[in-house]
Amino acid sequence: MFLTFCVYIPQMEDTDEEELLDLSLAIVTDSRVEKKRKRREALDSSSSYEGCEGLIFELLQMREQMLKLDQKRKGVVEDGKGLNLIHLLLITATSVDENNLSAAGENLRELYQTACLNGDSVQRVVAYFADGLAAKLLTRKSPFYGMIMKEPTPEEEFLAYTDLYRVSPYYQFGHFTANQAIIEAFEEEDKNNRALHVVDFDVSYGFQWPSLIQSLSEKATSGNRISLRITGFGRSLEELQETETRLISFSKAFRNLVFEFQGLLHGSKLTNLRKKKNETVAANLVFHLKTLTSFLEISETLKSVHSLNPSIVILVEQEGSRSARSFLSRFMESLHYFAAMYDSLDDCLPLESPERLSIEKNHLGKEIKNILNYDKDDTNCPRYEKMETWKERMESHGFTGVKLSSKSMIQAKLLLKIRSHYCPHQFDRESGGFRVFERDNEKAISLGWQDRCLITASAWHCI
Repeated sequence: MFLTFCVYIPQMEDTDEEELLDLSLAIVTDSRVEKKRKRREALDSSSSYEGCEGLIFELLQMREQMLKLDQKRKGVVEDGKGLNLIHLLLITATSVDENNLSAAGENLRELYQTACLNGDSVQRVVAYFADGLAAKLLTRKSPFYGMIMKEPTPEEEFLAYTDLYRVSPYYQFGHFTANQAIIEAFEEEDKNNRALHVVDFDVSYGFQWPSLIQSLSEKATSGNRISLRITGFGRSLEELQETETRLISFSKAFRNLVFEFQGLLHGSKLTNLRKKKNETVAANLVFHLKTLTSFLEISETLKSVHSLNPSIVILVEQEGSRSARSFLSRFMESLHYFAAMYDSLDDCLPLESPERLSIEKNHLGKEIKNILNYDKDDTNCPRYEKMETWKERMESHGFTGVKLSSKSMIQAKLLLKIRSHYCPHQFDRESGGFRVFERDNEKAISLGWQDRCLITASAWHCI
């Protein structure tokens, strides 16, 4: 049985053609340059502090001018200028890392003169990286730091997430692949009383579950109903209540399905779970482990998951190596990743789209600025790791990988055909655009943009 493609947010209308941009990052580092990392404590002296504040005030004025000129400057950067802009960004990052205020300020001025929120993908991603670098020059007590790092409101954050979910295969790939594996695990068990219990360790807005609800309903009848219970961990009571209302309202359309939702705050003990006899239990670790603040917390979470003895464990995470190591290594990895994300949006939305601006400002841009401003020892830095690292952690905690079915791969390819709707190019899927590919002997499936892996989904059993 294939998972039903169900997204319960309205679809966008078709848009005009937009040429697909191909961003190639050719970055050469000079290993002979001695790293001269100077910690931000140098700003504690009043003269350094005041000089930096004055510099940032001037840069903020230039940034404001950039925003005003966006409509006049939008368009594709001339051939060769994109790589020059990326090169300048790398030089700026090095200056910031060395706490060279003069060089950093001069380079940031030039970046703000060229970057553009309505330009091509290079101009757009550079604009947000420039913001992150400008903020890194400041102490967190500075009012200018708060201006640059201003968080979107919960409503803006929700709308940006919703827009990205609707127009891009990014989140849907992770959710649909996870749900397909959950359904197959449920079907394989004979003595589960037709009851499925999903423990979602980061339920967020609950967008993953409508497609699962509809797919299970298609297997049920009025005389032989299926029970689905979701225990979801969330950030706040308000968010959990909104998610519960959203899912219960959706489930009412499927009378042959018994649906329950239990919301728990992050940090709640698994002993608070309501479990039924013989139900199929699925542990859902979708975009969750990266949010944990330490390796100890990751370990404790995996031990708790193992103690549930679930029939299936789903792991979906962003691909990367952007943990709190050296700043420049984190910067380089983040630049590659987000350059691919911004480039991929050209396949989904036109430049003038307000939805694209919302996604890039309140979702991706927020993440860029945050990842650049974590200190080396900051416990809140997300744990972005490569698939191989997560595999080692899972295996060391008593899990073994499970081969994903051919249906999962077919479903993922179908999703790309549905979601890659804006750009009409019939490009070769092996050389450009969104791609899906199997990894680790068919035990994982990744979604990528061109040759860059974005997210990876895998399934696990307890040993």
